Amino acid sequence: MSPRRNRPKGGKDFAGAGPGGDHDRYGGFEAVESWRGEQWSVRHVAGASTAGKTYRCPGCDQVIGSGVPHVVAWPQYAGVDDRRHWHKACWAARDRRESRVERGRGTPRY
Repeated sequence: MSPRRNRPKGGKDFAGAGPGGDHDRYGGFEAVESWRGEQWSVRHVAGASTAGKTYRCPGCDQVIGSGVPHVVAWPQYAGVDDRRHWHKACWAARDRRESRVERGRGTPRY
């Protein structure tokens, strides 16, 4: 018996899904989505290669722990500094989950 396939069977065009693409290098599929009138590059990350790193989700303002699967999104024609790490659920609900949290003075900005 062959193992179960955990790949999408079609419908969306994933950049780098072919052999030697970004999927092999970064461990996730990359797609282009439209949000707020802008094209966004979205990459699903397994989180296994982020040992020891934590990120702060802009959707819920909570920490994404080391090794947790998540989404990295950035405007398509922006630089590396504009990448943001989101929980998968927060990215899916991004229109309902805008960050309106006001941080205190002593709180670090991520």
